[in-house]
Parts: sequence; C-alpha cells; structure tokens
Amino acid sequence: MHPDILVDFTQDKNSVQQALNGLRMPGFSETWEFQALYDTIDRLERVEGHKYLILVSSGVDTGLRITLDQIEKKVKNSHDITIFSISIGWLLRTMCETRGCTGMSHGMASLGISPIDYAQADNEMQTFARLTGGRFYQPRMEGDIPDVFRDIGEDIRHQYTIVYHPTNTKLDGTYRKLKVAVVAPDGGPLKMKDQKGKDVKYIVNAREGYTAKHTVE
Repeated sequence: MHPDILVDFTQDKNSVQQALNGLRMPGFSETWEFQALYDTIDRLERVEGHKYLILVSSGVDTGLRITLDQIEKKVKNSHDITIFSISIGWLLRTMCETRGCTGMSHGMASLGISPIDYAQADNEMQTFARLTGGRFYQPRMEGDIPDVFRDIGEDIRHQYTIVYHPTNTKLDGTYRKLKVAVVAPDGGPLKMKDQKGKDVKYIVNAREGYTAKHTVE
C-alpha cells in the first residue's frame, strides 16, 4: 500500500546488491509504480546536484492512487533529475499474448491486464525518460540487462551541460518546451562520419522543457 525504502542513500555497493537480491513480489500485492516514482522524486529533489533515477518496472500501475496526469506533471516539474526507464514487461506481455493474462504478476489486478495495457505502460515509461532527457530500454532477455546498465553508465559519464537565458522572463509557473539540436556552421543539420567515411547516426537526449518559477502575488 506504500513504497518501502530497502536501502537509504549509501556509498556501500554491497548493501545495494543485497537489497536487489532480496527483491520479491508478494503474491497478492498491487504495483504502485506511480506512487513510488512520485515519492522518489520528492526525496531526490531535496538532494543538491544532478541526480539519475533508474526506474525498473513492468510499467503497469494498479494502485490507482495517483493518476497518469499527476505523475507526468510531477516529472515535468522535477529539477536536476534524469530518468532512465527499464521495462521488464516484455516477458509478461508475451505470456499475455500467447497464454492469456492469467498469472499473478500484478496481484489480483493481473486478472484484468491485457496486452494493450503493457503497450500503454511502455509508452508511459518512454514519456518519463523523454521528458527528463533520459532513455528508455526494453530488454528482451535477462542476459540483456547488464548491457543496459553499462550503456546507462556510459551515458552518465559523457554529457553536456547547456545553459541559456529565456526571452520570456515572466515568472508565471508555466511549462516551457525546449528543443536541443546539433547544427552545422551553416545552420543546417550537422553531418558526422566515422573513420571509414560512413555517416554516423546520432540522437540528442535532452529535457523536453522546464517549469518557470512562479511568483505568488
């Protein structure tokens, strides 16, 4: 009925490993993904500096305490937080498509989950990552997960910080969209090539926007 903190902020990797190894899904529980994400953002915003949040979930929220609109607003209004979403719903969705959703992967709520629900869950997790400049991962097999975490580690170690001054100086608490693009000196799209002269495809991952400060009159 509420998120549980298995390990508080720590530098002890063994404590983190023990907590991960001890993760279990009670047979008749619900999944309160939105509530857990909401509370985690609250905790992280009290910590100075840039933070990285790794969300590992099927993406299906059955708690219904917090709506999708509420959690998206919370993510949009977050500061200095980048979310990397890892969906573990692929096997669950495959089971739904081949055998029907008769398992208890999400407690009693599993009886009503359909393949469409898992597709929607992936879209929501993609949105959380996109809004904060993170990335979405959907490993097909358990053996793919180490590569995902290595990729996240590389992403965190190689980032740019861009600062700009908005032309709209109103402190009205509105959400302002941003677009970051890599351009050539002539103003067109920048084309990059590898050592063999082949075109290199690249993707810019950046926050989609920010919420302006609000002055209360």
